Amino acid sequence: MWQSLIDLFFPPYCLDCSQVLVTSEQWLCTGCWVALPQTDYHLTDDNSLARKFHGRFPVAHVMAFGTYSDGNAVQKLVHQLKYYNKPRIGETLGRHYGLILRDMEWSKHLDVIIPVPLHKSKLRKRGYNQSDGFAKGLSISLSIPWETGALSRIRKTKPQVSKGRRARLVNIEGAFEVTDPQRVQNKHILLVDDVITTGATMEACALPLLAAGAKAISLAAIGTGHQSYSEFY
Repeated sequence: MWQSLIDLFFPPYCLDCSQVLVTSEQWLCTGCWVALPQTDYHLTDDNSLARKFHGRFPVAHVMAFGTYSDGNAVQKLVHQLKYYNKPRIGETLGRHYGLILRDMEWSKHLDVIIPVPLHKSKLRKRGYNQSDGFAKGLSISLSIPWETGALSRIRKTKPQVSKGRRARLVNIEGAFEVTDPQRVQNKHILLVDDVITTGATMEACALPLLAAGAKAISLAAIGTGHQSYSEFY
């Protein structure tokens, strides 16, 4: 009842086109949702995103829900998720993407979903980890547990934005550690983040997980940039 009254005086708007949303719509209007620039990376292991990680560490599957570029709907959703206190966007996208991924035979071999953790100071400032909701939504749709206590961020790092791949790797090196190896040993882990650009953060998380005995690592994100956008060599 209270939500209906709030919506009456402050109707929700589509985060992309600013059209007023109807009752059945959430975050985006139906037209913008249908027009989202989604990827098909989950259909093949030899996709352009997976090739970013060739020769860096063993990875089973690499995928992202959508393409992320300046001003598009995926970027607007991620920015609202991260900077405007809308953590439920992550869960909504995770649930939707999970319904897509659960039709893939390989998804049945995943054991646990782990979101990229935030440093405790960033977590206090933001109040939530933007990747947690995405992991939770995936967990619900895939019927796979998600784990937030096995991997931690032990070193505060500078923002990765506008840094090249090598600078990102140096900045993020040694920032993560496995706090409970028993939770990851002999597990096929789906490691998730909001956006994959150069892949430096995913690599920094995957290496300690593999060293702690993880059986396999797969990667998923809400968005990933085009090569021209994300490869900062």
